[in-house]
Amino acid sequence: MRNLSLVFTLVSMLGLAVAMGDPASAEADRAAADRWSAVVFEGKELPVPVIPHLHVEANNDPVQLNARGGKPMRLSDGEHKKGLYCHAYSKVHALNLEDAVKFEAVVGVDSNDNTSGGRGSVEFIVISGEKELYHSAVLKEGMPAVPVSVELGGINELTLVVTDGGDGIACDQSDWAEARVTLRDGSVLWLGDLPMQVSREAYSLETPFSFSYAGASSRDFLADWTLKRSSKKLDKERTQHTLVWTDPKTKLEVRCEGIAYSDFPTVEWTLYFKNGGPGPSPILSDIRAMDVTVYADGPNVTLHHFKGSPCLPTDYEPFEKTFAEKESFSLATAGGRSTNSVLPNFNVSWNGKGLIAVLGWPGQWAAQFTRVVDNGLRIAAGQELTHFSLQPGEEVRSPLAVLQFYSGDWIGAQNVWRRWMLAHNMPQPHGKTPPPEVAACSSHQFAEMIHANTQNQIFFVDRYLEEGIKLDFWWMDAGWYINQSGWPNTGTWEVDEKRFPGGLRVITDHARSKGVRSIVWFEPERVTPGTWLYDTHPEWLLGKDGDQKLLNLGNPDALKWLTDHVNGLIDSQGIDLYRNDFNFDPLGYWRANDAEDRQGITEIRYVEGFLAYWDGLRAKHPDMLIDTCASGGRRNDIETLRRSVPLLRSDFLLEPVSQQLHTYGISFWIPFYGTGVNSTNSYLFRSVMCPHMTYCYDMRNREIDYATLRTLYKQWLNVAPCLLGDYYPLTSYSTEDDQWMAWQFDLPEEGRGMVQVFRRAGSAYESARFPLRGLDEAATYSIVDADTGQSVEYTGKELMEKGVLAACASKPQALLLTYQRNAK
Repeated sequence: MRNLSLVFTLVSMLGLAVAMGDPASAEADRAAADRWSAVVFEGKELPVPVIPHLHVEANNDPVQLNARGGKPMRLSDGEHKKGLYCHAYSKVHALNLEDAVKFEAVVGVDSNDNTSGGRGSVEFIVISGEKELYHSAVLKEGMPAVPVSVELGGINELTLVVTDGGDGIACDQSDWAEARVTLRDGSVLWLGDLPMQVSREAYSLETPFSFSYAGASSRDFLADWTLKRSSKKLDKERTQHTLVWTDPKTKLEVRCEGIAYSDFPTVEWTLYFKNGGPGPSPILSDIRAMDVTVYADGPNVTLHHFKGSPCLPTDYEPFEKTFAEKESFSLATAGGRSTNSVLPNFNVSWNGKGLIAVLGWPGQWAAQFTRVVDNGLRIAAGQELTHFSLQPGEEVRSPLAVLQFYSGDWIGAQNVWRRWMLAHNMPQPHGKTPPPEVAACSSHQFAEMIHANTQNQIFFVDRYLEEGIKLDFWWMDAGWYINQSGWPNTGTWEVDEKRFPGGLRVITDHARSKGVRSIVWFEPERVTPGTWLYDTHPEWLLGKDGDQKLLNLGNPDALKWLTDHVNGLIDSQGIDLYRNDFNFDPLGYWRANDAEDRQGITEIRYVEGFLAYWDGLRAKHPDMLIDTCASGGRRNDIETLRRSVPLLRSDFLLEPVSQQLHTYGISFWIPFYGTGVNSTNSYLFRSVMCPHMTYCYDMRNREIDYATLRTLYKQWLNVAPCLLGDYYPLTSYSTEDDQWMAWQFDLPEEGRGMVQVFRRAGSAYESARFPLRGLDEAATYSIVDADTGQSVEYTGKELMEKGVLAACASKPQALLLTYQRNAK
């Protein structure tokens, strides 16, 4: 699989413009990020940009851009994906056009379930100033669409009116399809791409965080503190900005370390608070590492948020939240693991514009979204509980905060996020993005590793290779260490040489001789009674005597011992990939250890220690991957993912519908993830296809259908590179057994991709059609069915407008379709 790594490096490097599909939009998004960075990080005073925009007057349905209800507008001449949907009576002012010389559109009553049968009657009017430039006849649904072309003569303001045709406004649903203005320089403004009601910045440009100090809000006093700024170039894509505020009275120092990216419309920052005074500081509280406001071009703002991974069939489920006036909405993780119940990843969208806002904090975070005046939505997020005094010289950090600016649809923005994750966040062993890989383990056969030994581990490795399954990793899970009562009895991190004479090195050396690397499981944060850590170093542990305890990674001595000891095991046992599990909630341990004036400190120190631990492993083994596991996917925030990959995205495993749902949701945010498979049924196998696959077959059983397994394995090898490409859901999310689900992964740089389609067991339908995304309209593509080998050719335009036809004669059934752009 190593030969695939160049593909993923290329995909991540090409980045933003391809992901967005529209170079102009990509440039505008980078400009928005640059403007934000210039004002917030560099302190520049920039004027509000004077840009072309729309101002709307309507007394019925809201004007919609480039769609009606999220679908293409439809006139008698066909579908239109550009333009304005309006309902009589409406008036749309196009402002700041800068020498507009021509207006063009195709107009008529939109054909839909409400208007079909000739309902609706409207007139279309074009006005400049007081002068009427165009007035249509009365148009009804089903009548021929009317082309409009009006010479403008170099004006900078235009008004489009839809008025009733004389029988009342019922069903007067109307389209200014393909509405565009040509400027004197020949450039074209598509009205549906312009922002609506721009009178201010779309994103707040004040300090992007807040906190309370001695009972007062930082928004009220921070401007009076001494501020110093500095910047330095980290590399060709990143500039670091440092802002330091100092309280002249108490000498508290607040440092904001920000990074602006030049190749993506993305900024990030982390806060540090340091007491520079001679005595304890006043109380710091309510630290919101992110406190920003977006201003929508209208009343409709949608928050896209996602479930975490609490080991449910619906892990990573997507949700949408719309806001009423002055409404507040709160989200928080549970128990202290960052993605235990909710992802700290949010996408706020409105009228073709939006903002991705993400927290990195492997601890207890909370976020509140509040509707404020002027169509604003305030996002305030950070560590859930902070209320503490700092000792002289003491410093603490906040969660990482990330913003990504975008225009266009929110799913397109998620692909920019995926590319940014691959380019700037995912670990890069040997300087390369890890390729999709296959691992295998015997945990399901040997009760984790309790009944494993040297002989059966070597046997399993050899049997996979004998059956033609080229493993990248052999995975040894929980239980290889000395324990008295089963694998959860953790705290003595030494190999059980009764079962593994000579240590795990005998197995890892054997596997490596066959070209197979090794994964080994650890859970160092849990310490149970009767183990070496429990008995020898109780001062390093949090919790009650007699119960399992938490190894306090905020204790410097504990952190040093753990880092040194595990680094030693990695070396002595020949471990190639370190797997870190975490199977209980730490929040209660943290908070029980805090005094009233130190609430949140234990958590902060623990998080700092946890990240330092992994940094210490990676410093000694820079080309080693770390697998983040916390009862599955309960600690997958971006700070954690900068150091690791989630090879087990959820502990809910091996069931097809749940695995379809997991892929559907996680792919919006995390491009590299894994799960397990133990079936040769193509429906189940394809339901669990991930960038990282872990095979869980009992290789002692020679009656398994290995021929089918080899076929499925080879099919995965063929499509695996696509799984790190752009992601497009082709159906809505559904848990129902009578539905179909489908998605597309696309590598536009290579002109190829894959489509997965699932007809579930209760579906009455034998075929469905799925429009694809991200293709070249003018190109032709060959679509190949992995089962039949049959190839069909379509144009990109046909695939995106009509869609690919998927036929499933059986139920349940999974189709795997690949496509390749043909040479011109």
